[in-house]
Amino acid sequence: MTSRTPPSGPVAGIAAGVLGLGIAELIAALAGGASPLLALGDRVIDLTPRWLKEAAVATFGTADKPILLACVALVTLALLGVAGALAVRRLPLGVGMLVILGAVDIAALLAGRSGNGPASPTTGIVALLVGLAVGIASLVLLTRHLRRHSASTTAATTEAEAPDGFDRRRFLVAASAVTAAGVASGVGAKVVTARRHPATKVVIPATVSPAAPLPAGAELRIDGLTPHLTPVDDFYRIDIALLTPRLDVADYRLKIHGLVDNPIELTYQDLLAMPLYERRVTICCVSNEVGGDLIGNATWTGVRIRDVLKRAGLDPDADAVKSTGADGITIGTPLEALTDGRDSLLAIAQNGEPLTREHGFPVRMVVPGLYGYVSATKWLTELEVTRFADFRAYWTDRGWSAEGPIKTACRIDIPGQETMPGTVTVAGVAWAQHRGVSKVEVRIDDGPWQSADLAAEDSIDTWRQWIYRWDATEGEHQIQARAFDRSGKPQTADEAPPAPDGATGYPTRTVTVG
Repeated sequence: MTSRTPPSGPVAGIAAGVLGLGIAELIAALAGGASPLLALGDRVIDLTPRWLKEAAVATFGTADKPILLACVALVTLALLGVAGALAVRRLPLGVGMLVILGAVDIAALLAGRSGNGPASPTTGIVALLVGLAVGIASLVLLTRHLRRHSASTTAATTEAEAPDGFDRRRFLVAASAVTAAGVASGVGAKVVTARRHPATKVVIPATVSPAAPLPAGAELRIDGLTPHLTPVDDFYRIDIALLTPRLDVADYRLKIHGLVDNPIELTYQDLLAMPLYERRVTICCVSNEVGGDLIGNATWTGVRIRDVLKRAGLDPDADAVKSTGADGITIGTPLEALTDGRDSLLAIAQNGEPLTREHGFPVRMVVPGLYGYVSATKWLTELEVTRFADFRAYWTDRGWSAEGPIKTACRIDIPGQETMPGTVTVAGVAWAQHRGVSKVEVRIDDGPWQSADLAAEDSIDTWRQWIYRWDATEGEHQIQARAFDRSGKPQTADEAPPAPDGATGYPTRTVTVG
């Protein structure tokens, strides 16, 4: 006769763990502490190798974080199941497993990055300890009868049979009740957080310098072609926040300090009272693959960053600004790009409406000509004037280049993979932010490059639509495109991945005509 762990052991571990985590989340929310679950997820993001992050973005796009959360949840449930199985054999082993999982989460909380803005990690740790105690107590109680009778279970006992004297139905009811209580506590935590940070209604004042009218011919209006202005709901979102930070405008403070003559703090109302500028700017993620869609064009309203920095007074030795977001991100931006006359903004509105929480409410940075990882800080809380030699930012600390000028590139939007013979519209968008696009060329099947027609230029900081009429014949064909900036320099044909400073190569589409 040999003993075996009843299948109810993992169920007990999962139920106890869910209750403990739910209680921890609820207490943290009620006390304004950092979320243990989010801290763990943030730590996983921080420790994920660069190559894996790139693969996740390339494969899942903006769905990378929900998939990450699902994976973290599945691994956590599996480990809780192991804890339950161990507890049936030897209770100290199961309890030890829960303690180890709790210690990992405490380490994540101590790492200090939270998607809840200025939430307290200390309060989060206290909440986690309470939740851990509840989880351990639940594990002890749920496995009590299992431990008592596990020794009498023989190798011949089937999974449908229960140890002698063990009431499986009562156990399942108890485990279900414990799990339900844990889930309810987690939901309660979300409700508490939402009520603490309700959606804020703000009114954007009139601008002193509205965006110029869109030039005639800047919008080609072709089915399937990316529109000149990207709707907010369709605008790409790439960041490190598992939970969108919730900042109240009444408590908002933007700290400007470092190598300045006059450190200052600005409230949201201070920013609204400053001269506001409206500009159309195309911004792009450095993770964008050749021909990818992690790019968008919008009308941004905000305060010129150079005006804010001028108020603080700049040390002549400074060459960078380190910005910090409420999600814990730090970004390093060349000071020149913020003071050289381009329309770099502390944006408070997108396409005429206040920023949404997903896109950085209440304040984010928009800097023409630079990839987002060195310029587009969302949920902005701090600007530190400094030197590149004196700090490392979040992404540069992970192997990306310190400065990230956007490379000249283009994308093919249409046709799709199949089309009919005859005149076919080939169209897309091209960009060379803060330099401007002067030309786009298309070639079919490695033939000669042919000039495409360009939409009217909006500004050198926005992309341009382009179109080419192709006399398509039956068969399989390859379409390539390339863009030129205003200096006449074409995008490079050399193929390179996004890391460390942006992908390169010609966008290519294989089309079957027939």
